[in-house]
Amino acid sequence: MAYKKMIAGDAIAGSSGECYVLIDGRRINFMSAVKIEATVEKIKVEVPILGQPLKGNKTVGAKGTGTATFHYNTSTFRKIMKKFVDTGEDLYFDMIVTNDDPTSAAGRQTTILKGCNLNKTIVAKVDANNNNYLDEEIDFTFESWDLPEEFEELEGM
Repeated sequence: MAYKKMIAGDAIAGSSGECYVLIDGRRINFMSAVKIEATVEKIKVEVPILGQPLKGNKTVGAKGTGTATFHYNTSTFRKIMKKFVDTGEDLYFDMIVTNDDPTSAAGRQTTILKGCNLNKTIVAKVDANNNNYLDEEIDFTFESWDLPEEFEELEGM
């Protein structure tokens, strides 16, 4: 029996996308984004079971975390952190990430990361050994997400 195989052209090109952040009612095009990855991890506890050597696992929650790499050419994150350090007022923002490779039959997927909050940010950076470009990595948490646009199911799935 023959089975279908994925067409190479339906793989999503990593650079075919966009990122926006919503901060204080302002929608900012984060075209300086290089790489964004957000994950949700289940929080589990081990459950001992009488008469069974193998422990069970019970999911009791989940945590959303992310990492983003940006070109070092915006002060947005430094201003957010400065405001927190100066006033104690923490800022939560939303991040909209879209994959959109027009050559793939999978189409577009948009994920809205809600309640993003910075863990750390670079305050200042220079690098005499790097004549190419400077970048910065931002670690963050998020509290929920929406998936308003989903990839199309590829033929044969």
